[in-house]
Amino acid sequence: MIEVADVFRAFAEDYLSTHGAAMPAWHRRAITDIMSCRTAALGGHLWRCDQCSHEVFSYHSCKNRSCPKCHTKQTEQWLEARKAELLPTDYFHVTVTVPQELRALMHANQRDGYSLLMKAAAESIVELARDKRYVGGTPGVLAVLHTWTQQLVYHPHVHCLVTGGGVSLNGRDWWPTARRGFLVPDKALAKLIRGKLKALLAAKRPDLKTPAAVWRKRWVVHITHWGEGEEAVLRYLARYVFRVAISNSRIVALDRRTVTFRYKERKSARWRTCQLDGHEFMRRFLQHVLPDRFHKVRYFGLWHPSQRPRAARARQLLELQRPVASAPPSAPEHKERGTQHKNEAQPVAPRICPCCGRGRLIYLRRLLAKDALGP
Repeated sequence: MIEVADVFRAFAEDYLSTHGAAMPAWHRRAITDIMSCRTAALGGHLWRCDQCSHEVFSYHSCKNRSCPKCHTKQTEQWLEARKAELLPTDYFHVTVTVPQELRALMHANQRDGYSLLMKAAAESIVELARDKRYVGGTPGVLAVLHTWTQQLVYHPHVHCLVTGGGVSLNGRDWWPTARRGFLVPDKALAKLIRGKLKALLAAKRPDLKTPAAVWRKRWVVHITHWGEGEEAVLRYLARYVFRVAISNSRIVALDRRTVTFRYKERKSARWRTCQLDGHEFMRRFLQHVLPDRFHKVRYFGLWHPSQRPRAARARQLLELQRPVASAPPSAPEHKERGTQHKNEAQPVAPRICPCCGRGRLIYLRRLLAKDALGP
């Protein structure tokens, strides 16, 4: 399978010689990390088969958040952590897209632009949801930033997971819910986000000159009712949280000049192919590498860190109100002699040699980054 790392190895040297002087440090780091990921450059561990003596090198991951080969374990850990926070209620998916006229300014001022966009989107959702005509309470909002399309075109937008209810402000109706699968009106939300972002940019970055037309045109906001189902919601959201601009599986061809990859056309839902010059592919990929220490996932409303005690109380009360499903009677368990107790540690299956398929892999030693070729 062709990987993003293979594309970088083919074109990075020439690309850096041409554009390296104006390249941010985090772009250079992403190139280096992705090319080194799971290679001898990062070190790892050495295993040997006890039957055929075949040696298996297990190299370390780079852990760069833009790397398409990392984050499987991180995704599972994030899902487990979120299970304890998710509320047993309906959910909505809100997508906020930045107009074309504002994208150049966003790209040139990523730290402030992205932060203020996420803040404006989430705070607008919370403000409208508090209106008694809609929810009448403070919902939980989890916002995730994305900056790409299927063809790697720069397209900044925010995905928000929103609870279909909230904690009321007056304390009497403690958990008012969104009625009939309706959260807030999308036109009103789009207008409020536009106004908030304009005010936030003017306060934080008065030096920026924004095109006047962008504050008059209608912004694009989509609101989708997901219904209840915490596990499905989490699995779907995890794809947004840890997704990178393009996965290795979508790259289908690589030659001395071009890169070809698959993308799904939105209108027809059919897979197409796009062929780009190697330098253009790198440019498109790198424009989606976020600045160092920028948080692309943020929590607002009831999910804000300062509101965790209220969220925990709401979770307990919602769980108590849930109807208890009657479980079918289970057959009595008889513990036979020699049967392992369910709480006892289960034995770990040995790693089987991928070469002969019979032997077990025996761990030999750790491979340091400077001594990663093994004996």
